[in-house]
Formats: sequence, C-alpha cells, structure tokens
Amino acid sequence: MPAHVTRPTVDHPDHWATTDDICDNITQHHPDHPKLGTVLRVVRNTGVERRALHHPLDSEQISGSLGVADRNRQAWDDASTLAETAAKRALEEAGLQPRDITAIVSSNTTSYAVPGLDVHLVEELGLRPDVRRIALATVGCIGGAQALTRAADLVAVRPDTRVLVVVSEALSTIYHHADTSTESMIYKALFGDSAAACIVTGEPLTPGMRIEDSWEYLLPSSRDRYWGRLDEAGIHFDSTRAATTAPADAMPALVDWLKQRDALEPDFALIHAGGPAILNTVQQGLGLTVAQLAHSWASLAQVGNLGGASILDVLRRTHDTPPTHGDRGVMVAYGPGFTTAALTGTWVG
Repeated sequence: MPAHVTRPTVDHPDHWATTDDICDNITQHHPDHPKLGTVLRVVRNTGVERRALHHPLDSEQISGSLGVADRNRQAWDDASTLAETAAKRALEEAGLQPRDITAIVSSNTTSYAVPGLDVHLVEELGLRPDVRRIALATVGCIGGAQALTRAADLVAVRPDTRVLVVVSEALSTIYHHADTSTESMIYKALFGDSAAACIVTGEPLTPGMRIEDSWEYLLPSSRDRYWGRLDEAGIHFDSTRAATTAPADAMPALVDWLKQRDALEPDFALIHAGGPAILNTVQQGLGLTVAQLAHSWASLAQVGNLGGASILDVLRRTHDTPPTHGDRGVMVAYGPGFTTAALTGTWVG
C-alpha cells in the first residue's frame, strides 16, 4: 500500500547567526587556537550562509558554560516547544483535527527525556490516548527519512492510518567552547535548529510524494565514523577522517538497491543537506544533475544542516517548484552509525 506525504511544515526559532558571526564567535573564544586559520577556512566552506538558533549566539545557552544537565533541560524545552508549533501547523494545513491522527512517529536526538517527544506531543496536541507511537531517539540526521519509512510501514499494515511525523532538534546544544577539536568547530557552523512535521496517509490529502518502497543500510564496521559523546560540558558530536568517505563507501549498496527497482535515473531527488561532501558524493554516485540538487543546496545555505528535519525541509522546498504528476523520485539521508535510508516514490499532483 503506497503512503502519501503532505507538504511538510518547517519551523525555526527566532535567532539567526551568519557564518561570519560564527567565525567571529570562534575567534573571540579561541584566539590562541593553534589551527585557528584552518578552522575558519573550513567553517567558511561548509556551504552554510546562516542558521537559526534557539537563543542568541552570545547567550549563556549557546556560547556560555552551562553544564550537561542545564543544557539538556534547555534543549528539551526548546525542541519540544517548537515541535508543537510545527505539528499544529501540519495538522491545520492538512485539514485534520488531533483526533484524526491514529499514529505518531517522532524523532529527537539532541536531548534526553523520559517520557519522550511522542508522549509529550500526544498530551500537548490532544491526540487520542490510543494513538500508536514510534519514538526515534538516537538516529540523528537520518531521523526524517527513517520516520517516513516507519510511517509508510504503518500505512502498509493499516491503510486507513493517519500518521503524524514530527522531527525536532535543538542542535545548538552542541555549541559549546569546551571542545576545541576542528570537528567541533565545523559542527558549530554546520548545524541549525528547527522542527518539521507532516502527515502520512494511505490516500493523498494534498499533492506530494507517494512513497512506494524504502531501504535501510548499516555500513559494516562503521560505528567509528560519526558518534555522540556525553560529558560534563554537554553533548558532543565526534567523527574521524573515515567519516569523509562513508557516503561513498555506502554508495555501491545504494546503487544496487536502486537498480533492482529501476530507480537509478529519477526525475527528482530529495537528498539530505548534510554538507557539501555528502551532496557532491550523492550527485556523482547517482548521476544526478545540478538542478536535481538545487533544493538541497538551498536548504544547506539558508538554514544549515537541520539533522533529521533536513530531508523534510528539502521536501518542503520541492513543493514550491513541484515535479510533474507521475514523475519518479528518490529520497536519501544519512546518519551516525554509518546508516543510510532511501525511499522511492512518485509525485502525485
């Protein structure tokens, strides 16, 4: 049973920082960094022009010395509040009431809370108490694509299911100056805060992508490519040099899967805006055109890497200049592990 996705809503907090702002902030806090020149050069090559933050760049919550407990509490408050806003807008734009939702799939990696975002949204939105819940908590940047996969699985089993998908990340919680590694400096510039939501149903509520198949892949022996780390200062995202080749290393398996589904020459492509290296690797590996990646590059430049919400922002932008009815497309996202999620589908106008 195909699953239809409504146009995602994507919400950002009110504070914005440009890459120049980030560079000035890094210089201010690390004037004697032995690799400062290299760090600033790499930061300016992330492809990001600006990104939204839940708090001002120079605030205690972002550039200050809050410990892990305070940072986690703040990140949870920020992510859950923005998630409510995005979810309410998604319901409104789809013409649905909270009681119409029969399942919810949520993703939130940047804060720890029990119960999690799924339970929070059930109560705050007034969803039915018997709503089915799938909570993704450690998947990171693959969260949006994996949430759509889980939603499509639910629709396949129960075609009358209406699934609310919500991804919310307070990625600015990793912006602290206790970590002086080059990787940490890059992540300061790369990530932006946001929440995104959409509805997945068996019958189309609005024009958009119809999901027809999905695929998940864990690159063997890849846990050392990207990972999260927790210490007294807060959450850190770490990576090794091997991380730079991870998308290329996973590409043969992705190509093989797409070949089996006669989907190697898509009419449109939705690619997670993880950074220039990811977009260039996917373009080359799948033989995509520059135009097919235009929305991904625009998302990266205008709002940064949104983590799990990134792929939903790319889908939202695709609605602004939609493919032709019947066009076939592919969606690809990556996450820590190193994991890949891909979906194929058709545009329904």
